[in-house]
Amino acid sequence: MTEITFRRATPDDAAAIAALRVDSWRTTYRGVMPEAYLDGMKTEDSVGMWSQVLQADVPSIAVFVAMADDELVGFASGMLLMPPKHEIDAELTAIYLKPIAQRGGVGRRLLALVAEAMQQQGAHGLLVWVIADNKPARQFYEELGGALLVEQPFTWDGLDLMETGYGWRDLPALQQACASKRPSM
Repeated sequence: MTEITFRRATPDDAAAIAALRVDSWRTTYRGVMPEAYLDGMKTEDSVGMWSQVLQADVPSIAVFVAMADDELVGFASGMLLMPPKHEIDAELTAIYLKPIAQRGGVGRRLLALVAEAMQQQGAHGLLVWVIADNKPARQFYEELGGALLVEQPFTWDGLDLMETGYGWRDLPALQQACASKRPSM
């Protein structure tokens, strides 16, 4: 595979980010969420949201992309939480990788970039929510020292699901874990 480079996302990345998110949901949640819901997801529905986020250039929000030449192969985003949740002041709001970029450290690097950006904005910890049946993602967070905080029901687009919240209360320790471990993402 080509060398992966990492950078802050720009508004020009919105369509590729939206497409990767939809493709990832269709692959990851097949058998977990209704087929009709997954098949009905449209990239166009989230391009506008990602364009708006990336054009706003708000310091409390950070979005990073992983690129293989000109192809987006992963992205991650985070934001400060006001007020904090579970006594944690920042959240990893998304992290998605194309299959070709999985299990090679791309996810760890993206997570570390978000953690560093949140720390630079004054955050001390990071929270992430994952659909409870997403075992590979849960394993990834657990291997990096994420503490299981809560498992609870939630509703997404009219679907009743279970979510699991993981948290890190020490961002430098999370960055170190991302640099030193070889987890599955």
